[in-house]
Amino acid sequence: MSEINNGKPEMCIKDSDHLYRLIISQLFYDGHTSIASSLAVQVNADPPCSPSDRLRSVVMKGLQHETDRQKESEQALNLNPIQQMLIGPGIGMLNDLYTYHTFVYSIFYIILLDLEFDTDVICTAPQPSLYETIYVTSHKGACNAGAFSPDGQLIATGSSDASIKILDIERMLAKAHEIGSTDIIEGQGHPVIRTLYDHLEGVTCLDFHPNKPILASGSRDCHVKFFDYSKITVKKAYKTITDVVPIRCISFHPLGNYMVVGTNCPIIRLYDINTVQSYVCSVPSQQHTGPVTSIKFEPGAKYFVSSSRDGSIKLWDGVSNKCVNTFERAHNGSQVCSVTFSRNGKYILSSGKDSLVKLWELSTSRCLIAYTGAGTIGKQEHHTQALFNHTEEFVMFPDEVTTSLCTWNARNASRQNLLSLGHNGPIRSIVHSPNSAAFLTCSDDFRARFWCIRH
Repeated sequence: MSEINNGKPEMCIKDSDHLYRLIISQLFYDGHTSIASSLAVQVNADPPCSPSDRLRSVVMKGLQHETDRQKESEQALNLNPIQQMLIGPGIGMLNDLYTYHTFVYSIFYIILLDLEFDTDVICTAPQPSLYETIYVTSHKGACNAGAFSPDGQLIATGSSDASIKILDIERMLAKAHEIGSTDIIEGQGHPVIRTLYDHLEGVTCLDFHPNKPILASGSRDCHVKFFDYSKITVKKAYKTITDVVPIRCISFHPLGNYMVVGTNCPIIRLYDINTVQSYVCSVPSQQHTGPVTSIKFEPGAKYFVSSSRDGSIKLWDGVSNKCVNTFERAHNGSQVCSVTFSRNGKYILSSGKDSLVKLWELSTSRCLIAYTGAGTIGKQEHHTQALFNHTEEFVMFPDEVTTSLCTWNARNASRQNLLSLGHNGPIRSIVHSPNSAAFLTCSDDFRARFWCIRH
């Protein structure tokens, strides 16, 4: 990195590239987009720089350390001659070393900073464009909902024909390997291990319990139903939550004792699953003003987040059930279609009918990155989801018109290769495996496709 001549560092010119990237990232972070973009072009910053406040942090740490070292120098200057002799190289050398140590400590703090969205990190996960269809299952109506079990071993699909299917992933992989086809339809010995019928109208959402063999489903029939799929003969739910309006979205509390439910009504309800007692925010003005489109608990259970047709995103306290933050006009007034947390709970990923995907930083309450380029007409007719892959290195979002999968590098928003999803209708649900390179797409063409890397 540098050489030391007479106790003083001399930085190599190549270190300027890293410095420029820090400056560009800081400018993006502070909202000076045009200046940052211009500088990025001038210095040919490649790969693209993502918003980051690392430079500010480094400077603050350096200034703090500089103050501490100055105090030490002042104390040394007040020593008697004998004490000064004990220092070794003397006061002059001490001041030179102070300058050097400040530099070294600044570089050291760069290493210690949060690197979650450092643009220079090399992606280890395969690009989603490399995934292949391994299995296809069909319903008798539009396939509206999908979900992965927490261990990534099962998937569930829900349809407007009111049916729910649970499929075993190992069986799907074995079936694909046996037949060698990328378009396998159910037949004798198919991987569907449960088919559930207990709704009167279309299924709109699904969620697996975090630690029990329970699948929850929401429906246009205004019911949330709970199925114990550990029982081979199960067809009906063992418990039901009844509302007065159609259910749109559900999310289990990470411990599994509670569930938040969003409906066509703006009011969000938190349910105790054991007693089916419901709770609502005590401040009516904090609720949405339109139907709730998406809802999700933060992995640490401190918060949950919701989105609505009213165009806003709301962050809720997971204990008091009160709204702690609102992002008004999160997608420039368009309906917000989906929201989800990053695993560390620091960020929210959202999608809107404006065909934009945005990453929100909770600590600063603002959009950190906008992922652009999806949507051939720039406006969607139907709701769908944006999501992270299992390593959170990529952001994924289906284009409604072309039914292609758009993918970006999550850190710097660079576009990746497209993937044709092979559906003959809009993608109504897309979910990624929590722990492997696999995802599920559900479409109006009555089909759900399971995708993964073929080995």
